[in-house]
Amino acid sequence: MDFKSFKEMLKKISLAFLLVAALACQADPRITTVVSPNDLKPDIQQSVEAKSVVELIENFHYKKVQINDEISSLVFDDFLKSLDPGRNYFLQSDIVDFEKYRNTLDDDVRTGDLSVPFYIFNIYQKRYNDRVSFALKQIDKKFDFASNDTYTYDREKMPWLKSQAESDDLWSKKIKYELLNLKITGTDPAKINETIRKRYENLTSTSSKFNNQDVFQIFMNSLTGSVETHTSYFVPTRAQDFNEDLARTFEGIGARLQLENEVVKIAEIIPGGPAFKAKTLEVGDRIIAVAQGNDGEFVDVIGWRLDVTVTKIKGPKGTTVRLKIIPAGQELSSAPKIVKLVRDKVILEDQSAKRIIKTVTSGGKTHKIGIIQLPAFYADFRAMQAGDKNYKSTTRDVRILLDSLKKENVDAVILDLRSNGGGSLPEAISLTGLFIPKGPVVQVRDRRNKIEVDEDEDSSVAWSGPLGVMVDRFSASASEIFAGAIQDYGRGIIIGNQTYGKGTVQQGINMERVIGPADKLMLKAAQTANNNNGGGGVTVRPNSGVVPEFGQINLTMAKFYRVNGSSTQHRGVMPDIEFPTVFPKDKYGESSEPRALPWDTIAPSNYAAVTNLNSAKQKLKTLHDQRMQSSLEFKNLKEDIAEYARRDAETTITLNEAQLKKERDEQEAKTLARENQRRAAKGLAPLKKGEPKPKDDIDFIRDESLQIMADFISLK
Repeated sequence: MDFKSFKEMLKKISLAFLLVAALACQADPRITTVVSPNDLKPDIQQSVEAKSVVELIENFHYKKVQINDEISSLVFDDFLKSLDPGRNYFLQSDIVDFEKYRNTLDDDVRTGDLSVPFYIFNIYQKRYNDRVSFALKQIDKKFDFASNDTYTYDREKMPWLKSQAESDDLWSKKIKYELLNLKITGTDPAKINETIRKRYENLTSTSSKFNNQDVFQIFMNSLTGSVETHTSYFVPTRAQDFNEDLARTFEGIGARLQLENEVVKIAEIIPGGPAFKAKTLEVGDRIIAVAQGNDGEFVDVIGWRLDVTVTKIKGPKGTTVRLKIIPAGQELSSAPKIVKLVRDKVILEDQSAKRIIKTVTSGGKTHKIGIIQLPAFYADFRAMQAGDKNYKSTTRDVRILLDSLKKENVDAVILDLRSNGGGSLPEAISLTGLFIPKGPVVQVRDRRNKIEVDEDEDSSVAWSGPLGVMVDRFSASASEIFAGAIQDYGRGIIIGNQTYGKGTVQQGINMERVIGPADKLMLKAAQTANNNNGGGGVTVRPNSGVVPEFGQINLTMAKFYRVNGSSTQHRGVMPDIEFPTVFPKDKYGESSEPRALPWDTIAPSNYAAVTNLNSAKQKLKTLHDQRMQSSLEFKNLKEDIAEYARRDAETTITLNEAQLKKERDEQEAKTLARENQRRAAKGLAPLKKGEPKPKDDIDFIRDESLQIMADFISLK
């Protein structure tokens, strides 16, 4: 034996020894019960990551919490709710069986034993598949649509199903409702049954594609969410998606994909990406196989999960991928076409800041107002750290848009932060700096009660004119930092709804940084054993070059406070001019989260307001209230809120065809009458029954915000 072979033998022996030792240290699983031949099982890497997550939470979380029986009970309830939120699958007997594990999950996860959540999931999947199979058998049943049966479609607050007979009755009524619904909406009678059948066959296919990463993701969501609302864990592919979304960039071919009848289809070609430039792919093309490089072997991807196919197609900038496609409109049996693309960095411009200009007349004067729509606070940290001077970020994009608006001589600017869930904290600070002279923007307090004041250190101001900020119940986190700072400095008018109330700071931690060398060697040994033995050691992750090897935890490590000392946590930012909202605070926002951190205050920062807008705000509110007294749109909004509350309280629906059709017709007539009333007020022709509503650019909240800004310009 030569020396090289001897070294290789020693390496294999060492890895085998390490694997045996590591497995010996693993606790015996609490459950070994086999539910079905296709049971999903946790792998060793998931065990290691679960233990590491517990250590991170206990040692670094802002809440200073221990994973104990109390947390275990919360995880137990949340996991069941995540799997079966409508209580349509599990039986009461299942819940009784699971109950003995209510207070053991903390002990298990601390040792890396994930057998209980996987056992619960396997029972769930068995029930799920059984219910879908039962539903398929009901489709051709002769239902009586003249009876006065009702279907309970919302069982969230009801007891678990007591028996198989009760479950059968529920699912029989569910199919009856779905058939009746298609019948009433005018679907071709010959296609009704086939439509429902295809729907449930797709559910069967989806269930068969579940893997242990899905189960691990759901359970870890329950674990981290039971500690605190915004602490979250991502398996590797989800971590990649999260970071790409934050950066608004990714590396690949520049196409959005969707799964249709087991085949991946091109849903959109992203402008500026490789596919857009090459012009060799079209929307509707179907991808049936993928190959790497110029001479790699094609891998058939028909029937694959969408996310797995995506990891095959994505890859590092400059690498080549070949796709075997069936062009749009051709039969799947047609001869495929081979397309070769070189991957590149793709910028998601459609998810970035955009601008529009609106003209508003007020007091006999016409004003031009620029609106910047900002969907998130994004930043490409990887490009920034690599020294790319043109890295993509919110502040850079908005500065460019402001410069263009100034060239067009707008009289005011509105930043539309509605449904902006936040993102990068540094971007919230730097964006605020575009509108104020230098000074503190936000205060951050960590778990040691140490307070850090983050400041805008650039004295330049990109826009000094009248400013408005539109917010709603889903404006959160970085949006609230920005809106709060603009309000505290008296720099602009905040318009809309009370914001979400997320006042916590998360740090994204790659689990590779916290998993020790010994565990990494053990995982490597397990992977080697897995490869040599044909599977069973660890789950094989897609190796596309862009998907991280380990997961990521976003750990809550601090709270942030406005410069006036008030936390945005739980309470959010109150607008200066408030609109009613269809989203009740007890169901949406931080105040609806039982594990949310409380609101509190600290000492204010040393800051100087740009101006005092209190008097102007009162005058603007008076003018706004006067308009609303005669506003048809405002009246409709209040009616929508009442209608939403009424419908939200309903949990059942009639299965009597005549009654259901009567209710639908009345609702459609009411909707048509309202639409025609609105069209008449705008000088538009009325719509006829059944005539589709033309797409328009009517946005009541935005239009009234423009009027408020026009008033503000006049006041100034």
